[in-house]
Amino acid sequence: MAQDKKIAEEVSGWLRVYEDGSVDRTWRGPQEVKFMADRVTPHDEFINGVSTRDLTIEPNSGLRVRVYLPEKGPEEEEDGASNAKLPIILHFHGGGFCISQADWYMYYPVYSELARQTPAIVISVYLRLAPEHRLPAAIDDGQMALLWLSSLARAEPHEPALIAGADFKRVFLMGDSSGGNLVHEVAARGGRSDLGRLKLSGAIPIHPGFVRAERSRSELEQPESPFLTLDMVDKFLSLALPVGSTKDHPITWPVGPAAPPLRKLNLPPMLLCVAEKDLIRDTEMEYYEAMKAAGKDVELFVSGGMTHSFYLNRIAVEVDPRTKLETERLFQEIMDFINKH
Repeated sequence: MAQDKKIAEEVSGWLRVYEDGSVDRTWRGPQEVKFMADRVTPHDEFINGVSTRDLTIEPNSGLRVRVYLPEKGPEEEEDGASNAKLPIILHFHGGGFCISQADWYMYYPVYSELARQTPAIVISVYLRLAPEHRLPAAIDDGQMALLWLSSLARAEPHEPALIAGADFKRVFLMGDSSGGNLVHEVAARGGRSDLGRLKLSGAIPIHPGFVRAERSRSELEQPESPFLTLDMVDKFLSLALPVGSTKDHPITWPVGPAAPPLRKLNLPPMLLCVAEKDLIRDTEMEYYEAMKAAGKDVELFVSGGMTHSFYLNRIAVEVDPRTKLETERLFQEIMDFINKH
């Protein structure tokens, strides 16, 4: 029984690791927010203009993705012509590399809305989680999903709904929190790979988990939030990074001395999204400045007065007008970025 086991590590109500190596991800925080971690069953019928399905893209490993397909494509032009091909958003979920999955309710309304409003095909990867699968496992999964898309661009294997509706020349990487780290890493790998007919048109890290071993000023001064505490930053990364690594590892600090020089990376245009009151805002801004100094095509969007991953907090979005407004502004910026590339 779990209660008879000795706890080796516990993280802010989200995660328990026992001395025998077993892991329990039962939510132990406030019950009123538990619904955000509930699983959403896929549905082939269109609900509010979007259908969802799960696909296994790598039979040997069992790697899966969740696909959001909008019911309506682009509007017809004045002459009656229509480009039926939709951009693809390849999404990496957050969770400090240790918790969360692509089918959590937390993501469902956000990425259903993005698929419908852009419109775009959104594909979210079921990433392997640490500590059972330490990094770079999640990065490998993200890269595998990108290579799977490149195989679809060559019409192999055959996925009719995706091949018929997708514009493989307009693929965008997007990730929340630790998923933002994956955006940088998978984009860098993609820049070194032969993607065939697929083109990476952009990358959108949202509140990426860029941190370093030395605390930043914002970590010391900004308030903690339900989606990010210093306990989560420290413990999740200690469980996720390769054994013996510090937060100066290139995955968490891609502009540090241990990371490949940014100027040598072949990266697509990027939209970096930052929250003004994010606990890790300062290191995210250091990444932005380093990208600019390296001559990279990077835009910055700041959500005023908001904390880390605020747009995923459905309760706040529904009851607080400011959070709702900033969520709408954030996703309008993302849609504008996609539509201009």
